[in-house]
Amino acid sequence: MTSLPSILGGLDPTSDRAVFRQIADQLREAIDRGRFKEGDKLPSEAELVEHYGVSRMTVRNSFSILQGEGLVHAEHGKGVFVRPRPPVRRLASDRFARRHREQGKSAFIVEADAASSQPKVDSLEVKEEKASQDISNRLGDSVRRVLARRRRYLLDGRPVEFATSYLPLDIARGTQIAEPNPGPGGIYARLEELGHQLDHFEEEIRARMPSPSEVKTLQLAAGVPVIHLIRTAFDTAGRAVEVCDTVMAADAYVLSYQLPAT
Repeated sequence: MTSLPSILGGLDPTSDRAVFRQIADQLREAIDRGRFKEGDKLPSEAELVEHYGVSRMTVRNSFSILQGEGLVHAEHGKGVFVRPRPPVRRLASDRFARRHREQGKSAFIVEADAASSQPKVDSLEVKEEKASQDISNRLGDSVRRVLARRRRYLLDGRPVEFATSYLPLDIARGTQIAEPNPGPGGIYARLEELGHQLDHFEEEIRARMPSPSEVKTLQLAAGVPVIHLIRTAFDTAGRAVEVCDTVMAADAYVLSYQLPAT
């Protein structure tokens, strides 16, 4: 490793900024400038204690700031490492293109291929249930019961999102959509085979901190937020045929959009 004095500066004793924040600032700048790259191990507590002449607790407080910002993660007994950048780019204008379904690929498979990652789906649950008021409003007030499909998505063994699709029973009951494996192209391919040609999608996106259960399900590190996305699929007749409620690890994705300039 390059010597610390050439990477990190010294403390400013005249500053009213707390020492542990000054150290965090310098480590953050070194990460931003690429002096510590993705996956690199940061200097150890002992090295930083020696370099700055501070206590171990001061250094730990500095690391905590960077962990809270999602820049680094700690591995017990190994050290603190720079967190990898998001590996998956979700291109909104392409991920639901019909050509992918015709090739037997779901949107997640397409994204995994683009990221050169190995996709997997687990925690699968398919059942009929009462629709919540929100889901009923989105699918149409007459929809009282739905088929719910819950699943967790993993890339190279790492959980990256958890999603639940809700479909009206008059569409999904007794079809392959109600099976654990809906077949090539996923549920959207099956919907179109059933005569519901997809016309457009509407998405609502917000960022927030995860619930305890989401932290567990997605195995999130401290300080990592989630992206909460709710998508409604409409057929060419204007009917809402599916609502998908998705929670994604924010450090796993870049959301990419193409917007018209008209």
